[in-house]
Amino acid sequence: MAREIQFRNVSTVLEELEYPVDRSAAAEACSGVTLLLADGEVELAGLISETDIQRFGSAGDVESALHNVLPREAVGQPYQSDGDA
Repeated sequence: MAREIQFRNVSTVLEELEYPVDRSAAAEACSGVTLLLADGEVELAGLISETDIQRFGSAGDVESALHNVLPREAVGQPYQSDGDA
């Protein structure tokens, strides 16, 4: 599954998994997927492995857990908000 995607499109990859799925199986299935962040990139499998959830019931569960382990570079400049634009 070698490919690069933007984080906002991560659900397209996660929806390809069969649920429920264990964290290790989800990480293995996402091996080779690189998430393109606002400033850099990160391997999806590594992020999934960093979550504290042992078993995911849906793609939404995985995506929610990923938000807790995203590096600061994922959202652009620290302390900046696009909401003011």
